[in-house]
Amino acid sequence: MALGLQAARAQAEEPLYRFSPVNQANIALTADYWNPIMAYVSERSGVKLTLKIGRTSADTTSYVLAQEVEFVFSNHLFSPEREKLGWKVIGRRLTPPIHGQIIVPADSTVTDLSQLAGKDVVYPGPEALVSYKLPYAFLLSKKIDTKVVFAGNADGALAQLFSGKASAAGVNSQLAENYGRRESKKYRVLWSSEPMHDLALMAAAKVPAKDVQAVAKAFAGMHKDPKGRAILSEVSKHIGLSEEAYFILSDGSEYEPYRRFYQSAPAQLR
Repeated sequence: MALGLQAARAQAEEPLYRFSPVNQANIALTADYWNPIMAYVSERSGVKLTLKIGRTSADTTSYVLAQEVEFVFSNHLFSPEREKLGWKVIGRRLTPPIHGQIIVPADSTVTDLSQLAGKDVVYPGPEALVSYKLPYAFLLSKKIDTKVVFAGNADGALAQLFSGKASAAGVNSQLAENYGRRESKKYRVLWSSEPMHDLALMAAAKVPAKDVQAVAKAFAGMHKDPKGRAILSEVSKHIGLSEEAYFILSDGSEYEPYRRFYQSAPAQLR
């Protein structure tokens, strides 16, 4: 009995790390995608991970800034102030380059950005660098005064756009393409940013190096293992990604365009 209690106590003392991916879809789709991945990575790495997401992408990022999580999938941490928090890039999802875009429905009468003056433009949320900060910074640079609306996540923003509640939307090109395929929606691109890499897998400075390395290795090895590959294939269908959207290791150097943005970004977007 004593040995059993000791084993149970040791198991209970194993660290449980919280993983917060930015809400790119609604909560149900986000959980459908990430929970099987969390289970696989936990099993392969020996490091227990649990999903922690908020109602909106801004809520999820607030957990990160409050140091309530240990691993993230995010591009919200590359500003000079947030880089001081010590988050380290350990990997990324291998997908084609993404772009910040301003889009309208295919049948919209809007054909030029200047026609958006005074109109509602919907975005996922104030933390969304690719979907909000890049497009809105461009509109500000062109002195096009629009009304900013936040929908909570990319799916919410696109739903408002196609229901006619907003004249245009700021989007991540990858998410807009995936939504269009899932929902059979067509749109036109009015503006597109330079290419950027997909979000980064990152670890908090407080996580022991051995645990960080184990988690990074498990993510990067998923597509090489039949079980991991099957999981990626299945969950990718949920959000419209291809089977090639697997994880690779990264040292963070690919995210220099994100850092460059903050060097010239309007003060309210830093």
